[in-house]
Amino acid sequence: MSCYRYDHPTSRRDFLQTAGGGFGAVALAALMSEKSEAAPVLLPHRAAKARSVIFLFMEGGPSHLDTFDYKPLLNKLAGQSLPGSFKAPLTAAGEAMSPLLESKRSWKQYGQGGLWVSDWFPHVAQHADDLAMIHSCASSGINHAGGVCSMNTGSIFGGRPSLGAWASYGLGSENRNLPGFVVIKDSEATVVNGVRNWGSGFMPAVYQGVEFNSEGTPIKFLDNPKGMDRERQRDRLDFLAELNREFNSTRVSNTELDARIKGYELAYQMQAEAPGAVDLSNETSATKKLYGMDDKNTATFGRNCLLARRLVENGVRFVQLYSGAGSKWDSHKGIEGNHSRLCHSVDKPIAGLLADLKARGMLEETLVIWGGEFGRTPMSEQGDGRDHNPTGFTMWMAGGGVRAGQAYGATDELGLYAVEDCLHVHDIHATILHLLGVDHTQLVYHHKGRPERIDQNEGHAYKKLLEA
Repeated sequence: MSCYRYDHPTSRRDFLQTAGGGFGAVALAALMSEKSEAAPVLLPHRAAKARSVIFLFMEGGPSHLDTFDYKPLLNKLAGQSLPGSFKAPLTAAGEAMSPLLESKRSWKQYGQGGLWVSDWFPHVAQHADDLAMIHSCASSGINHAGGVCSMNTGSIFGGRPSLGAWASYGLGSENRNLPGFVVIKDSEATVVNGVRNWGSGFMPAVYQGVEFNSEGTPIKFLDNPKGMDRERQRDRLDFLAELNREFNSTRVSNTELDARIKGYELAYQMQAEAPGAVDLSNETSATKKLYGMDDKNTATFGRNCLLARRLVENGVRFVQLYSGAGSKWDSHKGIEGNHSRLCHSVDKPIAGLLADLKARGMLEETLVIWGGEFGRTPMSEQGDGRDHNPTGFTMWMAGGGVRAGQAYGATDELGLYAVEDCLHVHDIHATILHLLGVDHTQLVYHHKGRPERIDQNEGHAYKKLLEA
């Protein structure tokens, strides 16, 4: 007989936790009478416009001033100091008093709404009538760690659930054989903060994102070992699950182990369905070309965008694609070379994604989001770069019930501060959930006696952006 206490609880606390009656039963009954904090909501609070989300995350902070937010005054004042009428900003590298840096881009207006787009995004520009351009975004994160964390979780500090985890918790997955939340990077580089960006924080680990490979087979270790048939695999998993449940039964709460048990089961189910969902060999050469997979400079992000379309087509709720993993969009120096290369790598794939979704009748129920953790400053840094700017930057959305072909909000004449309809990250998250049919004020998870929300009780859905 084993003598380890964790196999056979003998303490007063363990006795009360495992007793069939007495205080243990009273505590259990009290917990059972309340809504389980681990139980997903699973019901939208209103008619959903979007069924799924594809978040195109440009990690490192793309410059809104050189892509989507046209500021002619910036070039007129280039080389001068920030006018005295502007409040001096707090910048990550302390470049607030540096000369203003011109935008060397050429700009044109596109679509019926006359949206301004620079020559760095010529393919995306052709979809201007499908875009809702938000020029007044703001974040609390001034550096990459805080900015990426804020855009993903609503807080500059780690430990909170990601937006994808909240969506999975609130709505679940439409396909029990695939994850509800998938993350795909464009390289093996580590995104700042790592897996916490798609983690579940204080929620059960089952809601965290599942990372797919950036190259080769999208899902690691999905195939059975040689000589292992499906029936034998089923028997092994059942036996392993029984051992894990027995081990878990003598412990208070172990969501990581619970997630591992469910993960094994999901992996088994994925063996039947996932290979077909991620198999791009069934796509036509014309479709692959549409996504830029015939060009080595656009092939990686094009492949990821096509995978995202196939995943949401098969019921995955939330897909996040990272461009520039490892903060490669960061451009404190040499913004021309840095952004020129990165914009080229994503422009055609993103345009292909929008065109493909629209052609298949999927865009109206798929919310596509473009942006980074913040924008860049109008002031220069190191002569030919721009510093971080969380006080006013651009993101855009398409499909999923947004009122497209228009620009919303505004920054000042130099693109430094949001001055009209400022949307903090909390408002952006609330708006995304609203489009998914979820009232963010009712999507609550009780943690340590506190009712927690994605927006930390500060966000509001931006109703101007929504279709009537």
